[in-house]
Amino acid sequence: MSTATAGPARAEEIQVADPQATGGRLQQMEFTDEDARILAESPLLRELSDEDADTFRPHTHVVLLPRGERLFGEGDLGDCLYLVISGKVKLTRTAPDGRETLVSVHGPGDMFGELAMFDPTYRTSTAIAVTDARLAEIAHDDLRKVLTTRPPVALLLLKALAQRLRRATETNTNLIFTDVPGRVAKALLELADKFGTPTEEGIQVNHDLTQEELAQLVGASRETVNKALADFATRGWLQLSAKSVLLLDPDRLRRRAR
Repeated sequence: MSTATAGPARAEEIQVADPQATGGRLQQMEFTDEDARILAESPLLRELSDEDADTFRPHTHVVLLPRGERLFGEGDLGDCLYLVISGKVKLTRTAPDGRETLVSVHGPGDMFGELAMFDPTYRTSTAIAVTDARLAEIAHDDLRKVLTTRPPVALLLLKALAQRLRRATETNTNLIFTDVPGRVAKALLELADKFGTPTEEGIQVNHDLTQEELAQLVGASRETVNKALADFATRGWLQLSAKSVLLLDPDRLRRRAR
């Protein structure tokens, strides 16, 4: 997205789908030049020309989601797509017995809620801020106008959906054919791709997830995942800290993840 000059950001309040989850209102800001610059550099949007990317701007608003607040809930009506500008948002699902499962974690440049673009019906997951998050919001009707005039944008969304389907297939395959330590190694490497920062010692990954959330992401019990992490630490592959990990030997983890 190119960065045309914008006036000072105005703060408003918007109604959300679940009034009890957020006190009924979230703060909404104008989409700024800096927001456009950050998203233009994301893997999702960098493939678009400036002209195509700029078609989003008149239809985009910014939602500020404080840590722990819910953006939407499973079963809510959904008609907006979201892009993460900063912070982290997790998507969860609730089993019939009430247990919560972590489906995915999204960081800067990631998109979620895209199913609403093609099938604006009930949400299949709950979105909650892991940290304070700044999100770009585009309504279904507005994006439909863009898609009908900008084929590259439509192809981009189809590619994103295909990637999401591929990841879902890989996840199901891993649950069947990969043991828990292998799934833990793979999850750590994926978190490193999203949130990792190279250092002299290795890759610092500030994922902001609890041990229980990490276990849900892997699809195993907390005790089994902790045992695998302790084994990796003993082997010198990583160092554990609260809601973060330092990957000391990513190559060993990649081999274990296969």
